Amino acid sequence: MCRNITVLRGLEPSATAEEIEAAARQYVRKVTGVQTLSDATREPFEAAVAEIATITARLLGELPARKQPPTTVPPLRRPEVRARMAKQGR
Repeated sequence: MCRNITVLRGLEPSATAEEIEAAARQYVRKVTGVQTLSDATREPFEAAVAEIATITARLLGELPARKQPPTTVPPLRRPEVRARMAKQGR
C-alpha cells in the first residue's frame, strides 16, 4: 500500500514538481487501488496524475504562506529514500 501523503505547503525550499507529482501519484494509487500499471490502466492513471499534480501546484501557489513549516519531511527529501531510488535506477 502507498505511504501517507505528506504536507507540501510551507516547505523550505518550496515543494518541487517532483514532490508534487509523487504526492499526486500516491493519491491516485490510493483511490484507484492500482499498484501496477497495465496497458489498460496506464493512460488514464498517468492522465489523472498529471491533472492532479497541476491542480496541486496551482493550489500551493495560491494559498497564503504557513506560519509553521510541516512537522514531517516529504519522502523525496529523506536520504534513505533517495538512496533506495538511486539503487532502483530512478
